[in-house]
Amino acid sequence: MRNFLMKYRISYCLLGLFLASSAAAQMQSFNLKDVRLKDGPFKNAQDVDLKYILALNPDKLLAPYFIAADLPPKSDRYGNWESSGLDGHIAGHYLSALAMMYASTGNAELKNRLDYMVSELAVCQDKNGNGYVGGIPQGKVFWNRIHNGDVDGSNFGLNNTWVPLYNIHKLFAGLNDAYQYTGNEKAKDVLIKLGDWFIELIRPLSEEQIQNILKTEHGGINESFADLYIITKNIKYLETAEKISHLALLNPLLQKEDKLTGLHANTQIPKVIGFEKIAVLSGNKEWSEAAQFFWENVTQKRSVAFGGNSFAEHFNPVDDFSSMVKSNQGPETCNSYNMERLSKALFLDKNDISYLDFYERTLYNHILSSQHPEKGGFVYFTPIRPNHYRVYSQPETSMWCCVGSGLENHSKYGELIYSHTDNDVFVNLFIASTLQWTEKDIEIEQRTKFPFENSTDLILKMKKSKTFSLNIRCPKWAENFEISINGKIQKIEAKPSSYVILTRKWKSGDQITVKFKTTTHLEGLPDGSNWSAFVNGPIVLAAKTSNKDLDGLFADDSRMGHIAAGKYYPLDQAYEMIGEKSAYIAKLKELGNLHFRLDSLELQPFFEIHDSRYQMYFQNYTKEQYQEKHALLKQQEIEALALEAKTIDKINCGEQQSEVDHRYKGEKSDSGYDDTMAWRSTRSYISYQLLNKNKSGKYLDISCTDDSKTDKITIFINEKPTQIISLQNKTIRLNIEKIEIVNITIKSIGGSNSPKFHQFRILKD
Repeated sequence: MRNFLMKYRISYCLLGLFLASSAAAQMQSFNLKDVRLKDGPFKNAQDVDLKYILALNPDKLLAPYFIAADLPPKSDRYGNWESSGLDGHIAGHYLSALAMMYASTGNAELKNRLDYMVSELAVCQDKNGNGYVGGIPQGKVFWNRIHNGDVDGSNFGLNNTWVPLYNIHKLFAGLNDAYQYTGNEKAKDVLIKLGDWFIELIRPLSEEQIQNILKTEHGGINESFADLYIITKNIKYLETAEKISHLALLNPLLQKEDKLTGLHANTQIPKVIGFEKIAVLSGNKEWSEAAQFFWENVTQKRSVAFGGNSFAEHFNPVDDFSSMVKSNQGPETCNSYNMERLSKALFLDKNDISYLDFYERTLYNHILSSQHPEKGGFVYFTPIRPNHYRVYSQPETSMWCCVGSGLENHSKYGELIYSHTDNDVFVNLFIASTLQWTEKDIEIEQRTKFPFENSTDLILKMKKSKTFSLNIRCPKWAENFEISINGKIQKIEAKPSSYVILTRKWKSGDQITVKFKTTTHLEGLPDGSNWSAFVNGPIVLAAKTSNKDLDGLFADDSRMGHIAAGKYYPLDQAYEMIGEKSAYIAKLKELGNLHFRLDSLELQPFFEIHDSRYQMYFQNYTKEQYQEKHALLKQQEIEALALEAKTIDKINCGEQQSEVDHRYKGEKSDSGYDDTMAWRSTRSYISYQLLNKNKSGKYLDISCTDDSKTDKITIFINEKPTQIISLQNKTIRLNIEKIEIVNITIKSIGGSNSPKFHQFRILKD
């Protein structure tokens, strides 16, 4: 596979003809400038996002780039992730958000800011003198090491630098969006120079060295070079896109093998978006089928009701979602942002409407819910643990990855409401909006209050009558689907997950009315366990359960402020269903506007629930098993919560944010996932920093997944060798009494493999 482009290089002229001829039949998206949202939850989300975008200071976002270019910054940089290793990553997202929000709204201030950002980045690029522009700390030294073949890659640390290719990919994407959505020629110029710098950077490296670099999270850097090919038609960019595609992920997908469990989820999804784009540009069906296999695996086996996937950022086993149910770190918004991008790409490539079912479900339930609808702020983790809650970012304190993608999420709701082929229009989503297809002199106004009313009206406006097909999606959840034209019910064949095709000579003022019904059902987790969520049509329902103990609801500037770290409420105290599920569906009492009474609970659309603990998933027991199963759960919760109560700090080894939050460093280190547990080992050294708050912890326990033999390692605390108190049950116990900041380093003796460390935990006793 390493030289698939050679295989397909029959003639790129012929390839161009192939793509041009096939495009006529292809589904195409409308530009965001062609669609305007009307009043409703999505328009509100767009407006709130716009305020957040304008609350950010461009000079603060640009500061890391000026520092890296040895220029005086015009402002201090932001704190949080923007000052702790991922410096500059938000600026790339910000460019994308400015570009897409400008296209979606026409707000002139957004265009002014975008033009300013691009011109300032060009200044930094010119100062660097070699095409490079970036905010990565000590970037010139770092990239020089890479160019010279000095590469030590791990999951998120490349030469002990936090995901540098992921960071710079955001800038690639932002510059591309600035050009594509606003026509900014300077953005195109900066982008091409940056691409050429990168090609020169990796020119001396072997395939093995490049693949070693790609072990570290790198976003969709392969997609960025596919985008450069689209812009320039220069084959060197498509060749580079293939060269920097990660084979450790691609090869199993080509063989239709699921090797995802334990992997950092959002590291993988952007790579696959790149595989799919490269496949479309080259005609490589195998790569496209690999992307399709990945999509099917994640959406059918690894996603929960609201569309999210993974917990603590990593893919859990497909047959065991118990860790996700128990965790306060549920699905990450970035994952759904990228799964939506992949779904859109496959929908447009395959002309397959089924991709829209997942896209719609995730859009309404995860993306829409991930922003506070009044105060603004973006959600990182959405726990499915009953009676837990979410945390919201703030413009001055929170610079997480999900803030970057969050800025974008709510700027592009118009991207797939409609699509088109050469002459025909497709209505994909029931969202209040207006489509202006200027080239065809077709305007469609969609009036709807869905999901609160099960209907939509489409009003056509044209200067002249014309014949074309209006294709209206019949979702798989829609029942009794009915269409009227100018008040007359039409004879149609409405199959779930298909389009109803209406072909006629349309005139201005024609009105199409679509009506349907929805019902509520219980949808289980993919692992077949006894947890279920209530879903009405595409809308996930949940219940507010408490507004107490919402610690850190609006995040401060702390390193772990994105996690809802407040009190855990015991799972055995959550609402449970005993007996037949159908009985609980039958007892739902409609209250209007998709609110339902269920005993003492009130179910409502999850996207409406904010500033509250909630319950989305419910356990179901038969009457016969209830006593035994409930008692077991209660005992498990007592033990788990007791352990958490005496824990001062902990690190889950091999999990990205947990390790980054504790200042991980290491060399010749590997990580992996065995028997539902992540781990990290080393043949040189690893180090972390833990906080023993108020010096209240007495012990540091280090648990291992294999043996915990210590004859091949030396352990240092605050640079001094430490003695081991005990060694049992694969756990090493150290004394850290009266030490507040615990800097622990574990060194391998003679390059031997260390044990596989699973968790570091500071305990009171």
